[in-house]
Amino acid sequence: MLDIGFLELMLIGVVGLLVLGPERLPRAARTTGMWIGKIKRTVSGMQREISAQLEAEELRQKLNEQQKKLDDSLKKAKLDVESIADSPSDAAPAQQSDTEQRVAQASSRLDDALQTVREETVREETPPSSSASAAPTREAEPETPNPESAALNKDRNHQ
Repeated sequence: MLDIGFLELMLIGVVGLLVLGPERLPRAARTTGMWIGKIKRTVSGMQREISAQLEAEELRQKLNEQQKKLDDSLKKAKLDVESIADSPSDAAPAQQSDTEQRVAQASSRLDDALQTVREETVREETPPSSSASAAPTREAEPETPNPESAALNKDRNHQ
């Protein structure tokens, strides 16, 4: 901060003693110390808040990158499932309708999983109502009714 040595402090003290007198000098020193302490606390609080905001922004960017990767992989899986359904086969019509139903169910599950992930991302991106310097809390994961969503959540938690 300021490079003030003992000799400079002693000179300031002597000048203060001469200007303020022995009665008012202790009160002036206490007031000066109090103001310096308040300024230091304010500056350190601002530094902490700025650091917290920078960390939060970095986490948002990482979350968005992971969301894009997940969206791309889900879209690719959906296209693969749809291409399997669209490909002609030599199977009997009953088997084709059964396959089409399974593909439609798988496609709808993928759509549901994608929507769930997007909703969770939106929930995580919304800022908490408390101050920015408060520690973030993790929300409880919703229970998944079907095994495919459970597997998706398990894979997401391991990444």
